[in-house]
Amino acid sequence: MTKRALVPVFRGQGQIAYTEHEWPDPGPGQLLIRVRANAICGTDREQFLNGSEVVAGHEAAGEVAAAGQNTSTPVGTRGVIYFKEYCGSCRSCAAGHTSLCSQKRASTGMTTDGGYGPWELIAEQQFFAIPDDVPFDLATMLLDAMGTTGHAWKRALHERQDVRSVYIAGAGPIGLGLLLTGRLILPADIPIYVSDFSEWRRNLVAELGGHPLDAADEESIRAVGAVDLTFDSTGKKVARQLAIDLLGNHGVFMVVGGQEGFSFDDVGVELLPRELSILGSEYFDYNEFAGNLDRLQNNRDAVRKLLTHTYPVEQLDQAFATFLSGESGKVVVTQGGAD
Repeated sequence: MTKRALVPVFRGQGQIAYTEHEWPDPGPGQLLIRVRANAICGTDREQFLNGSEVVAGHEAAGEVAAAGQNTSTPVGTRGVIYFKEYCGSCRSCAAGHTSLCSQKRASTGMTTDGGYGPWELIAEQQFFAIPDDVPFDLATMLLDAMGTTGHAWKRALHERQDVRSVYIAGAGPIGLGLLLTGRLILPADIPIYVSDFSEWRRNLVAELGGHPLDAADEESIRAVGAVDLTFDSTGKKVARQLAIDLLGNHGVFMVVGGQEGFSFDDVGVELLPRELSILGSEYFDYNEFAGNLDRLQNNRDAVRKLLTHTYPVEQLDQAFATFLSGESGKVVVTQGGAD
């Protein structure tokens, strides 16, 4: 039976309108998900400010409400949604690299309706089941907070194994996720430095086990000395250049997320004599869910620290105000039955 409900639609300039929307029954190979939680992402900021033609939200967790033909996931199964509807058969997918699917069919929350509405209609292969004892709000950390950042760490550590120090530019949701994942992966005695302009976020960096640095104090950042890995999560040219400058010989620079005017001119003449490696990472592969779920279950208290604010969907405007304030970690929007 077709579902109908009021949904928040981003009109631009931070305006949210509520309009009636409907979702059809799932077709062959599809699942209808009752959304219970959705984490706010930096990409949502662009939709919030510039408007969106679809219901936004691409970090969702929920439960299967209905299943179409040729599916095997039981109704009632809890899980999270991989936002890319990958084809499963192209060269990248065949190699397990679903994040690089060359025939991607949809991106939930961007080209099809996402997690700020009460329902999502998805392809079954986008759904990853979770145990019943993992709360929905915490489960959203399996997406960008742990998935995207875990993939970036995996690529960086493949390039450089003998890491002794790390620098992260920016303590927004991705930067904090990089810190959290790094602390769960690396030995405790390896320092992870994180810079940000927000004192609130720098305090959270310290709570998560990092070494906070004031982004406005370039001298103190350069005093860290040569590091082995640097990550830029800000997308800003100035921050990116400083991250590259900090690298020692054989250093690895990882670009995570969107970038403002990135070019190899930023690297300058140091790329060859210092034998630097420049890598990029946007999302993660579906097959990485299982390892991240194990990591979450074994470190629930640590992961929970990253989730600093939770709002019901009726307070979506307040959730975005908090997210944009510079005084939050991950902000999660919940809907009825979010436990």
